Amino acid sequence: MSIIFTTKMQTVLIALAASLFLSATPVHAQTAKPAATSAATAKATFAGGCFWCMEQPFDVLPGVMSTTSGYIGGQKKNPTYEEVTTGRTGHTEAVQVVYDPTKVTYEKLLDVFWHNIDPTVKDQQFCDRGSQYRSGIFYHDDEQKRLADASKTALDKNKPFSGAIVTEITRAAEFYPAEDYHQDYYLKNPLRYKYYRSGCGRDNRLKQLWGKAPE
Repeated sequence: MSIIFTTKMQTVLIALAASLFLSATPVHAQTAKPAATSAATAKATFAGGCFWCMEQPFDVLPGVMSTTSGYIGGQKKNPTYEEVTTGRTGHTEAVQVVYDPTKVTYEKLLDVFWHNIDPTVKDQQFCDRGSQYRSGIFYHDDEQKRLADASKTALDKNKPFSGAIVTEITRAAEFYPAEDYHQDYYLKNPLRYKYYRSGCGRDNRLKQLWGKAPE
C-alpha cells in the first residue's frame, strides 16, 4: 500500500493519514457496491481525480441512487488499484452515478462535476499526478455527449478563471468497480478522508477556481 499513498500524499499531514491507513486497511476482493437499477434510472460517469472525493458531491443530490468508485478509459481488463496507480494501464479513477432522471437532470450532474474539479490541468488533480488522475466526462449516449459538449462550451465562455479547459469528453468504455475498501471511503474513514482532502489542497484550489469550496 505504500506505493498507493506515495502518489497521493505530499504533506506531513497526509503522511500521518497514510500510516493510519496502512495499519488499518485490509485487502479485499474487487467488488462493486450494490447499485439500484431499473428502467427509470440512468448512468453517468465522471473522473475528477481521487475517487474518494467524488462520491460525496453526488451522493447528497436528491435523485442520485448510488455512486461507485472505479476505473475507466484503459486497456487492461479487471485492473487492480495497484496496477492503475502506476499509470500504465491507461485507466483513470472515476465515479459512476446511478440516478433517476425524473428527479435530477444530467445537466445538474455536469454542474456538480465541474465545480468539484480543476479543469485547467492535464493528467493531474490537486496533489495527485499522473494520467490515472486525469479529469473527464464519459458519456453513455449521444444526448449525454451533446449536453457535456454544451456545458464545456458554456463554461469556456463564462469561466471565473483564466486557464484553458482541458477536461476530456469521451465515450464511456467498460467501467471496473474499485476494490471494496475504496467504496464510500469518506463515510467509512471520515478522519483519514479529511486528512487526505485537506492535505491534498483540494478545497483551497476549488475556492481559488470557483470562488468558494463545495459545500
